[in-house]
Amino acid sequence: MVFNDGLRARREARVAGLPYVCDGDLPKRVITQAKRTPERAWLGEVSAVVLEQALADLNVADRNLFASLSGRRKGRKVAPPRFRSRKDNRQAIRFTKNASFKVLDKGRLRLPKIAT
Repeated sequence: MVFNDGLRARREARVAGLPYVCDGDLPKRVITQAKRTPERAWLGEVSAVVLEQALADLNVADRNLFASLSGRRKGRKVAPPRFRSRKDNRQAIRFTKNASFKVLDKGRLRLPKIAT
């Protein structure tokens, strides 16, 4: 959801002839402002690390595209990032070391903002 919102914001800015939405402004637009809307208030219940990692994936995809277009990236040309499908049932999240997750007894894992 956050990845698609970020991609949509960048595409709309490009189509409208506005400047590129930089990596620093994107979280403010996509995460912080979205949490204030009633339909996206649930984003406040999710760990911020996961949301930021989704935008980091978008930033990497954009950097790979620009490097590919300029010839700095080796290998085949990279296509622009695509929206993530809602029909794809594969789910993945990534926590960084700063996310304060813990490995408990018997190999159980405690993740931030996830009820046990």
